[in-house]
Amino acid sequence: MAKSSTRFDDGVADIIGGWAVSRPELDVAAMEVFGRLHRSYLLYRAEINAGFESFGINEAGFDVLACLRRAEPDYRRTAGELAKQTLVTTGGLTLRVNRLEAAGLVLRERDEHDARVVYVSLTGDGKELVDEVADAHFAILDRLLQGVSARDRKQLAELLYRLEGSLRASGDPELVDGVESA
Repeated sequence: MAKSSTRFDDGVADIIGGWAVSRPELDVAAMEVFGRLHRSYLLYRAEINAGFESFGINEAGFDVLACLRRAEPDYRRTAGELAKQTLVTTGGLTLRVNRLEAAGLVLRERDEHDARVVYVSLTGDGKELVDEVADAHFAILDRLLQGVSARDRKQLAELLYRLEGSLRASGDPELVDGVESA
């Protein structure tokens, strides 16, 4: 992919310029990273949410379905595994699973040896839907990166990995522990 030569109105540069005038002694260089990261995230979220909505699903529902789809070979996980891998509380997961079950996309089953263990599994309709949504979702992600070369994508991924490591190393341990690695 070729680099995009399209320039856009850079609100972050405007913010940095404003600080340079009003507080020239203030080092706002980190805003170049975090301001652009935040704006990019907002654009990304708007695009992916529109994609999910076109299938009548939301990001939370897709998250559960995708987690189950990756659970080869039986497309089944315990409720606890789902809660951990989707980064929600078990109560939040219950609401998601209730909606997906009502739509006929997942089934709940109690373990035959331990009734405290609940499994959630994809139905045939759930597998079909998650595959369709995943195809569209990854096509959207690829489209969003069309202006970034393959080499730059790899470098950006490495830089973001390092950024996450820096954030984890410098952050409040209680906050960092609450954010699971994806």
